[in-house]
Amino acid sequence: MANAALFSVVLVEGPSDGAAVRVLAERLGHDLDEEGVSIVPMGGYGNLGRFLERYGPSRLGVRLAGLYDAPEERYFRRGLARAGFGSSLTRADLEGLGFYACEVNLEDELTRALGPEAMEDLLETQGEVSAFRTYQKQPAHREEAIETQLRGFLWNRKLKYGVLIVDALDLDRIPRPLERVLAHALSAGPPSASLHTPPRSSGSVS
Repeated sequence: MANAALFSVVLVEGPSDGAAVRVLAERLGHDLDEEGVSIVPMGGYGNLGRFLERYGPSRLGVRLAGLYDAPEERYFRRGLARAGFGSSLTRADLEGLGFYACEVNLEDELTRALGPEAMEDLLETQGEVSAFRTYQKQPAHREEAIETQLRGFLWNRKLKYGVLIVDALDLDRIPRPLERVLAHALSAGPPSASLHTPPRSSGSVS
């Protein structure tokens, strides 16, 4: 990024979300650094205001985009309003500004997109299906739906598995928030390859 102009900043809550955005960009043939897109982990939604102040219209004025968890939407509405992006913002307004909600969180979006059977296959390739079975048998989790069990099991593994899932997914199954936040960020830069550049083959996930 040091040798490229900065056109867009994608605000994410943590490094796992940022890694998912980056690997999707790579699959689509984009070099985010060369195209002036910076992914900035905020360290939690509570820091949103500070980053909006740093990158918003009153400072750098670059195009902003971001991912957030739907349960935290009110904080993003409030933060964007305070930063001068408009008042009484709806979810549609947030999307117009480049901020996209993940239902529950991005890991949930990704595991649902891949599906339980394929997720278990992925755990098998990583040698963790036995650990997942043990997790499923715990009293606190045994009555949960498998999607909830997978989300809980991956909580401390989300950086690793977020990348693996994005790499394994067919491109037409990429969760909408992830696909759209990248498209929004890339649309600010100079003319470049389409977001739908023919992808590289993801190959075996192992």
